[in-house]
Amino acid sequence: MSSGLRILVACLAILAPVGTAQARTAQTNPNKDFRIAHEVLASINEYAQFTVFDDVSVGVENGIVTLNGKVTMPYKRSDIEKRAAAVDGVREISNQLGVLPVSLLDNDLRNQIARSIYGNSNFWDYAIMRNPPIHIVVERGHVTLTGVVRSNVDRMLARSLANQFSAFSVTSKLKTDAEVSDARDSD
Repeated sequence: MSSGLRILVACLAILAPVGTAQARTAQTNPNKDFRIAHEVLASINEYAQFTVFDDVSVGVENGIVTLNGKVTMPYKRSDIEKRAAAVDGVREISNQLGVLPVSLLDNDLRNQIARSIYGNSNFWDYAIMRNPPIHIVVERGHVTLTGVVRSNVDRMLARSLANQFSAFSVTSKLKTDAEVSDARDSD
């Protein structure tokens, strides 16, 4: 790899709801960037306003944290940045989080899809988690599912359940535990 060692953190059980985290290092201590990524993700997961309708990925390189994804409210963008900046070892924050537009139709679609997925008996054990791992990002009627699920069957079922509503498109960026584990092991 041209940018050095890459470490995927997302499959850590308590961090899976956040999405993807990568610590990229070049001529630095990869363990330090891994620790920073882990702590930033833990901090985001502890944030009471972080919901299944938000999606945040974290990249760390040389102590510089990059936040990517989408959140439903502007205050979440700044709160998440403050939480990341408070982690020991963070030198700088690059906040690339986008704020989803306010839309009653998008809100209705989010809620319909969330009820459909988490109300399905196959996903009840996901639904009772403190931070359910399937995130539903709706922007102007377009749906993106992100997060980590146990199997390809869960991934296909979640997409199928999301497709039954009036979304313009449904994209699944869900990863399985095995895919995340394989990616982490290969790096």
